[in-house]
Amino acid sequence: MKSAIVAIVVALGASGCEKSSPHPTTPAAAAAAAPPAGSATAGGATLGAYFTVPADQLPHLKIVPVRRATWSTTVRTTGTVDWDNDHTTQAITQVSGPIVRIVADTGTRVKAGDPLLYVASGDMTSAVSIYRKAKNRFDLAKRQLDRNKDLFEHKALSAREYDSAQADFNDAATDLQSSLQTLKVFGVLQADITDAEQQNVPIKPEMVMRAPLAGVVVQKMVLPGQFIQAGTTAAFVISNTSTVWVQGHVYDKDLGSVHVGDKVDERNSSFPEPFHGVVSYIGDMLDPATRTTPVRIVTQNPNGLLKKDLFLDVVIHDKTARDVLVVPTTAVLYDEQNFPFVYVQAAAGKFAQRLVKLGGQQGDDTQVVDGLKAGEPVVSQGSVFLQFANSYQP
Repeated sequence: MKSAIVAIVVALGASGCEKSSPHPTTPAAAAAAAPPAGSATAGGATLGAYFTVPADQLPHLKIVPVRRATWSTTVRTTGTVDWDNDHTTQAITQVSGPIVRIVADTGTRVKAGDPLLYVASGDMTSAVSIYRKAKNRFDLAKRQLDRNKDLFEHKALSAREYDSAQADFNDAATDLQSSLQTLKVFGVLQADITDAEQQNVPIKPEMVMRAPLAGVVVQKMVLPGQFIQAGTTAAFVISNTSTVWVQGHVYDKDLGSVHVGDKVDERNSSFPEPFHGVVSYIGDMLDPATRTTPVRIVTQNPNGLLKKDLFLDVVIHDKTARDVLVVPTTAVLYDEQNFPFVYVQAAAGKFAQRLVKLGGQQGDDTQVVDGLKAGEPVVSQGSVFLQFANSYQP
C-alpha cells in the first residue's frame, strides 16, 4: 500500500498533473469563483481544477456512481436503564409491630402471594380473637337453627321463633365473613385457617407480608426485629426484570424522527449482543439541564443482564423511509479548512474536487445533501492518493 501511494505521487508529480487555479475551499468561495480554463462543470456545479492521472495508475483507483438509496432515519443517543414501573411495586405492611422473621432477601425470585416476612402485631392478635368469637357464635347459631328447623317441621315451634333463629344465624354468618375478610387483608390464607381448625390449634397471631406480584426482590429495606408502621414502612421493592425501561434523551432536532412504536437497538460494550426495545412514550417537556426530551423505551431483558442505572448507546429506527443520495464513506475527504469534498471524474483519467454537504451515515454509506447528482462518478478507493497528488508541489 505504501509503495502504491509513493508510486502514484511520484508519477503524478513527474507528469506535472494538469492544474489550473486553486480549487475553492469553501461553499462561498466555490460559488464566487469563476470556472478557470481547463476546469470542468457538471450539473451546473463548478468543479475544482482537474488534473490528469496517468493511465498506468488508474487501476489503483475505484470509481463508483453516486446512487440513490432508501433510508429509514436513525437517531443516535444514550439512555439509562430503569426498572419497569408498570411491573414494579413496593411491599408495605398492613399492621404495625416488630418483624419476627424475614424469609426473602435481595435477589430472591418470588411469585405473587409468596411470604416475605412476618410481623408480631396486636392488630393481628385482635383480628384472630374476633374471628374465633365470630366462628363460635356462628357454630352455635347453626346448631340452634338446625334444632329449631326440626321442631318447626314437627309443629313443635312457632314460625316466629324459627324466624328469630334464622335471623341469629344470618347475623352470625355476616360477622364471621367480616372477621374472615379482616384476616385475609392481614395476609392469612384460607388454607392456613382451615389447617388450624382441622388440627384444633390456634391461628398464629403473626401477620404475613406477601409478594404483591411475581418478580425479583430488587431492594430489601428492613432488618429483623425492626418495628414497622402500618401503611408507611416500605419493606421490599419487587420488580419483574424480564423487561426494563431505558430512559433515552432526544435533542429537539431529532424529535421529528422519533415516534411511539419505533424499534430501538441498545448496546453496551460489556455485552456482545445488542438489546432490543420499542419506544412507548415521548415526553411533553424539555429537560432544562440537558435540553433534551425524555423518551421511554420498553426493552426486553430475558437474561437479566440490564441493571438499573446502566448506560447504553441507543439507536432509534424511524418507521418512515426516504430516498437519499449516497456515496461510500471512503469517498469523502476533508480539506485544510475541514470542508468535506469528493473527487469526481470529469473525463477519462481527469479528476476534480467537488465540495459537498453531508447528511447522516448508515453502514458504509454517507448521505450527500448537496453538491452531487445521481450517477456522477466519484472515487471511492484511492481518493487519498489523489489528495496527496493534488497537493504535491513539484
